Amino acid sequence: MRRFLIWTLLATIVGLALAAGGFWAYWSMYARFQPVTITRNQAEIQQLLDASPYLSAERGGVPIWIVGYRDSAATQAFAGPEAERLRAGGIEPRILLFARPDRDGIAQSTAAERATVAELWLSRDWALYERWMATSPANWTAAGLPAADGSPVRMAVVERSRELSAELAALLRDAGVPTRWPLVLWRDPQGFLKACACSDRRAWPFIEDDLGVAARREPIPQGAPLLETPTTVEELEGPTAAADTGPGTRPYPNLEEILPAPEPRYETPLEPAAPRRPPAAPTPATSAPAEAAGPPAARPAPAEKAPSPAGRRPPQAERQDETTFF
Repeated sequence: MRRFLIWTLLATIVGLALAAGGFWAYWSMYARFQPVTITRNQAEIQQLLDASPYLSAERGGVPIWIVGYRDSAATQAFAGPEAERLRAGGIEPRILLFARPDRDGIAQSTAAERATVAELWLSRDWALYERWMATSPANWTAAGLPAADGSPVRMAVVERSRELSAELAALLRDAGVPTRWPLVLWRDPQGFLKACACSDRRAWPFIEDDLGVAARREPIPQGAPLLETPTTVEELEGPTAAADTGPGTRPYPNLEEILPAPEPRYETPLEPAAPRRPPAAPTPATSAPAEAAGPPAARPAPAEKAPSPAGRRPPQAERQDETTFF
C-alpha cells in the first residue's frame, strides 16, 4: 500500500509538470501572439481612431490603424514592408505617429522629430512621411519645416499627439492589451474590433490570417531579430548620435566612394649619358738595363758570448730555502 501511494504521488507530480510545460509552450509560442478582441471601450477607441489625423497612401479597402513613434524599430518594420504587404492584399494601412513625452526631465524626442510630427498632423503629407521614413533618424534634420519648439500652435499639436497615444494606450490596457509599440487595430470580417501589441514579428502572421490577406508571406530568415523589445533611440538636444535605423531605411546623404588618383602615364626623362672615351693606347714600358747579378751576400756569423771574468763562479745554493731560486 505504501509503495502504491508513492508511485501515485510521483505520477501526479510528473503529470502536473507535463501539463504546466505544455501550457507554457502553448502560451509562449502561440497564445501570446494572438490578437485580442476588444470587449470594453469599443466606442471610445473607435472615436479616437476616426478623429485622428492619420496618414494613408490611398483611400479604400479595409482600414487598419498603426500607432507608434518614429524611432521604434518594430514600428519602422511594420509601417514599411509589412504595410506594403497588407496594401497588396486590399488593406488600407492608416499610420498615426506621435512624439514621445519627456521622462524625468530627459527629452525622448528630438526637435526635428517634433517639427515633423507637427507638420504631418497639420498637412497629412504622405510624401513627407515617405521621405522621413526613408531617412535615418540620426540624419533627419527636418530641413524646410517650421520648428515646433518656438511655435505655440505647433507645440500644441505635438502635445495633442502625446495625449492621443496615452488615451489610446489606457483604453486598450483596460481591455487586456499591453502597451507595446506599435499598437495595431482593425475590424475582422465579422465586425469585431481587435488589437495587437505588435512589437514581435511572430504576431504579424495572425493579423494577415484574420484579415484574409491572400499575399504570400515570406518566411522569417534564420537569425533575424524578433523585435520582442523594440529598439528605441533616445536622444537629447544637441549633436546627432548614431541610431538604429531599422529595416527599410537608407543612409542620407549617399556619398560616392572616393577613388584613388590615377598614376601618370608619362615616363620620367632620363639624364643624358656621358660620352664614352676611346681607350688610351698602351705606351711601351722603358726599363733600365738589369744590373749584373753579383754573388749572394754572406750570412753574418752570430756573435760569440763574451767569456766570464777569470776567478768568478756562478752562485751556489747554501741552504734548502735558496734552492727555489737557483
